[in-house]
Amino acid sequence: MTTPPEAQARFRAALSAARAPGDAYAALQTLAQTLIGARLFTVMTVDMGAMLARRAYTSHPVDYPASGTKPIEMNDWFEIVHGRHESFVANRLDEIDRVFPDAELIGRLGCGAVMNLPVLLGGELAATINMLDTEAHFTPPRVALAEAELTLQSMAALLVENRLA
Repeated sequence: MTTPPEAQARFRAALSAARAPGDAYAALQTLAQTLIGARLFTVMTVDMGAMLARRAYTSHPVDYPASGTKPIEMNDWFEIVHGRHESFVANRLDEIDRVFPDAELIGRLGCGAVMNLPVLLGGELAATINMLDTEAHFTPPRVALAEAELTLQSMAALLVENRLA
């Protein structure tokens, strides 16, 4: 079993070796999967001025391609993630369905829980790290671990990706 310090060391090595777009996000995905588990992993960047989100990275390119934009919805999710800068967690598919229109696809992929970790740069929401797994996966200890071990790392990955773009 990989310990958090070992996983973090591997992440730092992969991040410092990143040369092509997607490399830093792939390193972050590996870290997230190692530490907390994530069957589906995506990164959504946000343009709050235009009220648009763009999938910048995905572990499932067929089901969730990294292309195009979608409007940012003003709902409970928005208030939690953008307004309060807190992680959004839903541990059942019916909870996911309340805020995400693709809950049916999420369920077909074997996922029933989601955690969206906000990435702030300059005090503003710049992206969300979206991790999905089986129902009830994102327990309070797992959420706390993700916030402790992935927040700064997500900021670093986003900055590296912006430099590589």
